[in-house]
Amino acid sequence: PLLLSQEGRCLYVILLMALYWCTEALPLAVTALLPIVLLVCQQYFLDTNFLFLSGLIMASAIEEWNLHRRIALRVLMLVGVQPARLILGMMLTTSFLSMWLSNTASTAMMLPIANAILKSLFGEKDTSKDKNRENEENQASLQQNKLYTVPTEMQFLASTEDKDLTEEKEVASDTVSDLKKEEEYKTNIWKGFLISIPYAASIGGTATLTGTAPNLILLGQLKSYFPECDVVNFGSWFMFAFPLMLIFLLLGWLWISILYGGINLRSWRSNKSTIRVDAEARAREVIKEDYQKLGPTKFAEQAIFFFFCLFAIMLFSRDPKFIPGWASLFAPGFISDAVTGITIVIILFFFPSQKPSFRWWFDLKAPNTETQPLLTWRKAQETVPWNIILLLGGGFAMAKGCEESGLSVWIGGRLHPLEGVPPPVAVILVTIVIALFTEFASNTATIIIFLPVLAELAIRLKVNPLYLMIPGTIGCSYAFMLPVSTPPNSIAFSSGHLMVKDMARTGLLMNLMGVLLLSLAMNTWAKSIFQLGTFPAWANIHAENATSLLPAVENVTLSAL
Repeated sequence: PLLLSQEGRCLYVILLMALYWCTEALPLAVTALLPIVLLVCQQYFLDTNFLFLSGLIMASAIEEWNLHRRIALRVLMLVGVQPARLILGMMLTTSFLSMWLSNTASTAMMLPIANAILKSLFGEKDTSKDKNRENEENQASLQQNKLYTVPTEMQFLASTEDKDLTEEKEVASDTVSDLKKEEEYKTNIWKGFLISIPYAASIGGTATLTGTAPNLILLGQLKSYFPECDVVNFGSWFMFAFPLMLIFLLLGWLWISILYGGINLRSWRSNKSTIRVDAEARAREVIKEDYQKLGPTKFAEQAIFFFFCLFAIMLFSRDPKFIPGWASLFAPGFISDAVTGITIVIILFFFPSQKPSFRWWFDLKAPNTETQPLLTWRKAQETVPWNIILLLGGGFAMAKGCEESGLSVWIGGRLHPLEGVPPPVAVILVTIVIALFTEFASNTATIIIFLPVLAELAIRLKVNPLYLMIPGTIGCSYAFMLPVSTPPNSIAFSSGHLMVKDMARTGLLMNLMGVLLLSLAMNTWAKSIFQLGTFPAWANIHAENATSLLPAVENVTLSAL
């Protein structure tokens, strides 16, 4: 009977899209086009889509002039070249870039930098002539596994300190066991570097609304389900998610550094060897050399940096909620985040990439040459991932179909067993379920499927819908355990230095930390930012509408019997 009703047909479309998204039988963006045929099509260019488009265009301009690479190398020059500091520098830089660029682009840019630094720290070095055959075999096996090797401190000491034959044999016997420890240390440091980058990209993407697609899907579905909800915008989201990102990033850095040997109390107590000092000096030179290859800062880079800062400041200050924003100078609803973002990125298409000369206006013989803008439309076409825009549209159309068909009401009617769950426990359960689900499915597809259910569950529990929808949204970005979980994980895994068990054991605790930190955030500072302590009027209106629709939905179902 359900399949014959309107909500049943909508459920069929949603299950079909969910199946295609999870199995990728069709490209994700192509599957997202199905609602145009089967449901509605006006959801494909909402205000939220244009906000995301403005972020993608700004990211294209930053990548066009290599500003992101200059920022990354500069940060690495400042943090130092000790392994733990470099891992911290990598994570801070990647997370910051991921706030504005895509997680995949941030990871793809940082991994080559990490590899160059690792080669300078643990790259091949001429070994001593009296090295025994066993050591050579060990190094050969490591090189087959694509791990870079250098002589250990024990080898170095054995070749230079004592020429006495008896003592030399003793040192050689000690070297066999110490070599394994040293190679294990270098292997772990290498893994720590590579695994920290995709994790930082996933964490950093949660800090801004434009940082990753699930954040914007939340915003779009809020406007569909709860049109009167205006508490989530770029500024309020940043106030909530940025502190969470910093705390998670710091704890994640400590966990990765301890697990992979970047932080070692023994090394702090002892003086550094000559080899370790030389390796760090080479790493420092590699970073400095890469930075110098960029040349002096160009006018275009300065202009992009200015517009990037303006982009962030204007979005943050439009309506930060805790103080009146500049949007209060206009009529309510006249200025949105999308209007702000698109206005700034439009300037990129005509602002000159070279410093303009005012002499041209007074020199009649000056050549009339065309000036290249900061960003051309051809470049934007090539670099902007338009498939993500379609994916967002498909998600919004699915949400609208759930609402209009009455499927969301039907789902809500099946959630009676969960009405007795305490809200703080519900937050933890929701985050765990979604974090596990997203390990095997696309983050975007996961949140599109789960948000309607979370909205109805919140209404059944009589809590602010944001209290469950925000943890669900951020939780789907906490995919750390498998290479297939996210594109950044796949990129890092494809380097050949990581194994599935490395990601699984590291990601398990990362997932647990993410769930607990998210629960802490939702029950502390998020309550004041999003007014989570009360059941809001905008949710009440939706609940009343759902109640009025419920008898009609039941009648349709019964009449089909």
